[in-house]
Amino acid sequence: MSTALQLVPKPLTAENLHDLKELLSARRALIKDRTATKARKATALNALVKQQLEKRLRQIENDIARIDALMLDTAQQDSSMSERLGIVFSIPGIGVITALMILVDMPEISALNNKAVASLAGLAPMSQCSGKWQGKAPIQGGHPHLRNAIFMPALVAIRHNADLKAKYEQLVAAGKEKKVAITAAMRKLFVLANALLRDSRKWTEKAA
Repeated sequence: MSTALQLVPKPLTAENLHDLKELLSARRALIKDRTATKARKATALNALVKQQLEKRLRQIENDIARIDALMLDTAQQDSSMSERLGIVFSIPGIGVITALMILVDMPEISALNNKAVASLAGLAPMSQCSGKWQGKAPIQGGHPHLRNAIFMPALVAIRHNADLKAKYEQLVAAGKEKKVAITAAMRKLFVLANALLRDSRKWTEKAA
């Protein structure tokens, strides 16, 4: 879109970052509205009600598409943001909108250590007890939206990223629950994105 309109990149201002955050918030509200509308449609019996719900769903999808386009256009106007977006998007399993969510919700990424980035994403295990505690270490805090956004990409990455697949299978083979192994993959995706952004390089598959 930016190429077609011959737009000239310019620095991402605080105002533009605020716009991205506002657009992302509106997008999430639409996603929530879509889920609720689909649930209502699934139980609706009246023909008129079903027709109106179908119309509402079409409008929601259209609104989401318009927000996505504007978010990407705004991000691509800044050369640095556009480069960072390309780096995160290069990671298998992470779509361009998910990449943008990560950069908007976690602008600190690339300047964090592994523990900090996992904590900010709400994916760092939190030990509840001391001593000989052997129970599960739950995850908490951080950005719940980031955890939700990275869940499906993690499932895709487990299938297509050899390192993540090996780590996942190793944890499952060791007796860990699958959801625990998936959480580990989610955490590793953020750590990977942090490292790639720090080094200003895109993801490349390791040679066999």
